[in-house]
Amino acid sequence: MTGENIKRISKTYNLQSWSAQAATNPLPVQKGEGIYFWDFDDNRYTDMSSQLVNMNLGFANREIVEAIKKQADEYCFIAPSYAAEPRALLAEKIVSLMPDTMGKVFFTNAGADANENAVKMARMFTGRKKVFSRYRSYHGSSFGAGNLTGEPRRYPLEPGVPGFVKFFDPYLYREAVQFESEEAASAFYLAKLEEQIQYENPNDIAAIVLETITGSNGVLIPPKGYLPGVRALCDQYGILLICDEVMTGWCRTGKMFAFEHFDIKPDMVTFAKGVTCGYVPLGGVAVSKEIAGYFDDHVLSCGLTYSGHPLACAAGNACIKYYEENNILEHVNKVGKVLGDTLEKLKETHACVGDVRYIGLFSAVELVRDKGTKEPLVPYGKDTEGLMKKINGKLIAKGFMTYTHENMILVAPPLIITEAQLKEELEKLNEVLYDVDQMIL
Repeated sequence: MTGENIKRISKTYNLQSWSAQAATNPLPVQKGEGIYFWDFDDNRYTDMSSQLVNMNLGFANREIVEAIKKQADEYCFIAPSYAAEPRALLAEKIVSLMPDTMGKVFFTNAGADANENAVKMARMFTGRKKVFSRYRSYHGSSFGAGNLTGEPRRYPLEPGVPGFVKFFDPYLYREAVQFESEEAASAFYLAKLEEQIQYENPNDIAAIVLETITGSNGVLIPPKGYLPGVRALCDQYGILLICDEVMTGWCRTGKMFAFEHFDIKPDMVTFAKGVTCGYVPLGGVAVSKEIAGYFDDHVLSCGLTYSGHPLACAAGNACIKYYEENNILEHVNKVGKVLGDTLEKLKETHACVGDVRYIGLFSAVELVRDKGTKEPLVPYGKDTEGLMKKINGKLIAKGFMTYTHENMILVAPPLIITEAQLKEELEKLNEVLYDVDQMIL
């Protein structure tokens, strides 16, 4: 088939996510290799967002592909109630990578249902019903995960499920209060969170769910002391701490999991995306030994037909093996420094860049109309002029493929990107930012 035929059929029969369908213009993709992919006219594009921050090892990783083929030759599917080798080995491996407090894994199909099942388990384990999550968060768009989500993608679900309570996470760049230090900011946010816990009745709160590092909503890195403080509040009031590592897990931030940066041990960790590099859908919830032990004698009222799908688990085993044997963490930290240094230079150079935030190979560029006032390039939730779409179009024209959210450009390339490749792509971003500078003059 030609690319144009594929696009025509796609537009006719596929509903595309987060889009008014008439305006969609899907790019037909012919092949991919490493950090690059090609259309049917042989134009090359660089994947600077790892697709949806899931294709951590790029296209056509042979080890993962061969593991899927090998498992397919043995059997493609067996129900979750059976003991399957790839499922057992992957669960064992994931627990070994977690803190020593972790006990077992419940596999799901993706990140959204991982978060939903974590909430279910928290409610069953504690006997409490309320769940706290943050406004600047995205935990999925299915009904349960969508109620956890705080940003505008939750709106179509409202009025939502009772018991989901939102609070604000630290966003120091946009906070009205100017703090003398990160520690002072953490003290402020933690005091407000504790006040809200008191007003919601601590004995009714089952869990606090948070993206360890807020992802699509701006790569918001917690200030010093914040996450240990949340952990302490959870311990004080008997609340479970659930870290959503769907986007930040699997080496993305320079650690296997982002919570390792902050010296905390969650009660549950949700994961997906990078566990299989996106080659086969898979998610899961790692739970503490205490929670796992509770379900020895209490029914775990969670179940999915495709829980721990053998092909997905085979991909997961191969993917984690590749991370470890190819020193991906070391590479991410080395190349991530180049990313951070370059983004800081872009911030100094361009009038439109208000802030840059980065950790490992996970970063966001925040665009503003005025650095002094910090006025966002587009109002929150209201890009009526389509400015961000235009900016993304300029990047696409240069072969720099990523996505934007609100006034942010996400930069999160595959973890295998080289320094030379990264510098080449960031120069394209630099050129587009000069165009944005002209827009705001």
